[in-house]
Amino acid sequence: MIRAGMDDLSTVLAESLRRHSARNAIRIGSVFHTYKELGEAVDQVRIHVRHATGDQVIGLMAHDHLLTYAAILALWAEGRAYLPLAPGSPIARNEEVLEQAGVRTVLSCCDDPGLRGATLVRIDGELPSMEMPVQHFPGTTPAYLLYTSGSTGKPKGVPISRAAVSAFVVAFDALGLDLGPDDRCLQMFELTFDLSVMSYLVPFLKGACVYTIPRNEIKYTYIHELLEDQQLTIALMVPSILNFLRPYFDEIQCPSLRANLFCGEALPLDLVDEWQASVPNARILNVYGPTEHTIFCTSLEYRRQGGNKAINGILAIGKPMEGTTVAIIDGEGNAVPNGIPGELYLAGAQATAGYWNDPGRNRESFVRIPNLPQDVRYYRTGDRCVQDEDGDLLFQGRVDHQVKVQGFRVELAEVEHHAKGLLSRRNMVVVAVRNASGNTELVLVTEGAEANDRELVRGLKDILPGYMVPSRVLHMATLPLNANGKIDRPAVAAWAGNSVE
Repeated sequence: MIRAGMDDLSTVLAESLRRHSARNAIRIGSVFHTYKELGEAVDQVRIHVRHATGDQVIGLMAHDHLLTYAAILALWAEGRAYLPLAPGSPIARNEEVLEQAGVRTVLSCCDDPGLRGATLVRIDGELPSMEMPVQHFPGTTPAYLLYTSGSTGKPKGVPISRAAVSAFVVAFDALGLDLGPDDRCLQMFELTFDLSVMSYLVPFLKGACVYTIPRNEIKYTYIHELLEDQQLTIALMVPSILNFLRPYFDEIQCPSLRANLFCGEALPLDLVDEWQASVPNARILNVYGPTEHTIFCTSLEYRRQGGNKAINGILAIGKPMEGTTVAIIDGEGNAVPNGIPGELYLAGAQATAGYWNDPGRNRESFVRIPNLPQDVRYYRTGDRCVQDEDGDLLFQGRVDHQVKVQGFRVELAEVEHHAKGLLSRRNMVVVAVRNASGNTELVLVTEGAEANDRELVRGLKDILPGYMVPSRVLHMATLPLNANGKIDRPAVAAWAGNSVE
């Protein structure tokens, strides 16, 4: 167990690999690999890394393979950070990320990704074994560098330090889920998505077994099978997965699941109300956090007996976890009292030091608050929240999902909330598009067979003011998901905009 400010990440991992050597560490496809195998693979990759480069940050092709996970631990053991690259992403995108990051070396266990300007190091060849002692590195040493979508169209590099990762582990332990060697843990995320870090790191620290999702499988059906057939006990998921599983809730029974966490997007309360019967013994937690604040940093436990807090049908995101400080900031840049909505700002040990090689964006995103202590630097999340008298945060939507229609401010989350009430058990999203006249209009896009559009619009008109009622209802066979399992809103908006025009 990592203790705040005391333990080095690699030291604790090395001890866990040694102590749990006979246990299964990870299941990839249908093959289990023990901690002994993982440890041996780590030592092999460390040799490759030492022979290849002295760079601080090294690219890693994120294949679903034992050697990929071994490479992460090996890079940490060598005091390096990994920059994950998705094998399924366009080559041009991966090249852009490498260029922005200034990364020259890429590790791969399976193939040559054909990246121009990068030196490829294959880590699947065996080298003569040698003693690889545990080393200690400062907490400021980067652990990983992730690139997320940027509003300017250029991806943002987010470096996370070893100290921030350790602070997350300490805060996670304080939730009291008590992961241990007998746990079986879901890892459903691309390694380019920071929720993956919790999904493999915490189990590896505790001697538990990680279960991954093969790239060529349908994600939600495979998760269903893993939960039931492998009797998983711990699962961190994005809410979108539940939308796809919803038609099968009556058939799904996962009594072995004891902790079910949701993160990555807003969690509809009615969805959890239906799902909870399928996981009768699980503590259900809604957790929240941006990449810039290391995985997640607030938590709310769902109450099976009812009385759950929500706004617009979205379950509250709860209180800050250990080591995180929050503030709600108004349009003038000042902190506001409980009960007043504003933008959520975060500070604490899990915060990134700033975007990678981007001082301009850092000045915009990392600030000090005039009416709060000036020695604390806050990160602007772009999420609109209100904190109630109990200290719980209620999520109201993205600041950039608040649009103007006919001069009125509209929260897309509010429109979606009421539309979902009229579209029983249907997956849907509301997007804002520009019509041929250049005006903003709302479009409701449902998944699957067409609904009774006139009845839907009539029902919304009975609830909402006219400017909040979508002007069109469109239908897609399947709503697209991005690599992180979330509904791909930009893709839906682009499709809807073309359909409207």
